[in-house]
Amino acid sequence: MSLDVDQLLARARAVREHAYAPHSGFRVGAALLADDGSVHVGCNVENASYGLTLCAEIGAVSAAVASGQTGLRALAISVEGDQPVAPCGACRQVLGEFAPDLRVISEAGGRRQEWSLAELLPAPFREVPGKK
Repeated sequence: MSLDVDQLLARARAVREHAYAPHSGFRVGAALLADDGSVHVGCNVENASYGLTLCAEIGAVSAAVASGQTGLRALAISVEGDQPVAPCGACRQVLGEFAPDLRVISEAGGRRQEWSLAELLPAPFREVPGKK
């Protein structure tokens, strides 16, 4: 199965319209392609207590896991603004739990940028040795 980046970005753009971002005004949509070809989406959901804000990427991961999908191939991110953005550090760590070789594509302002998750998170936290 080949990855249709344009289609994945279109899903991210569409879900971005549902973002709840009254505090930052920065709406984000994410579309996550699973190994079985299914696409799972998420958008940011802000909260007045900023630490409780849910990132779009985490929402998409949660939707994938809730559907029984933990093998992830690609993530498309769509943001409002002039420059593509990479996932935040917390999102990188969560994505790395499921897909250390994930392809990450971001778009904004008619521009695209792409990374591997390994480039964005070269030294992820792993299980503590001796703990299960």
